[in-house]
Amino acid sequence: MLNMPHNPPKEGAKVLREGSPEPPRALTAVCEHDRACGRGFSCDRHFGLCVPLRGEGHYCRRDAQCVRGLSCMFGKCHRSVPNGREGARCKVDRDCGASMCCARHHGEQVCKRRLLHGESCYVPDGGLAFSINQICPCDEGLLCRKNSRPRERDFIPARASWTCQVPKV
Repeated sequence: MLNMPHNPPKEGAKVLREGSPEPPRALTAVCEHDRACGRGFSCDRHFGLCVPLRGEGHYCRRDAQCVRGLSCMFGKCHRSVPNGREGARCKVDRDCGASMCCARHHGEQVCKRRLLHGESCYVPDGGLAFSINQICPCDEGLLCRKNSRPRERDFIPARASWTCQVPKV
């Protein structure tokens, strides 16, 4: 499995120490929980050291490593998305707004919009691609159906020929 790039806390602490005669206690504190680190720091549980909170775009492993207003999504600190909106974290479909579902995106469950008429709706039977990135079903009143006539430029007909359609009566 690939490792996420990171700076071990000791290196991060060295950078912060430059120019200051004595490092703040939080940078050298051994910890098991965030409470042990004090304001502006979190406990890097992997290394057991207090490290400064991280800003937008910095690598993270959990929300508590990011400054207030940011969430750890896809391994980086991002601005938090309000609950129920597209891109917000969710556990079940009802956590999302109208015409949305809860589906995995890069392995995290987030609110995504349901597919519209004519959009590709092909879903593999399973496998890694399905587990990491999922799509929502077609919007209300539409069904995922195979097109009757293939398009000229379909390089992967099995996928490209499935679209959201109005059901035929």
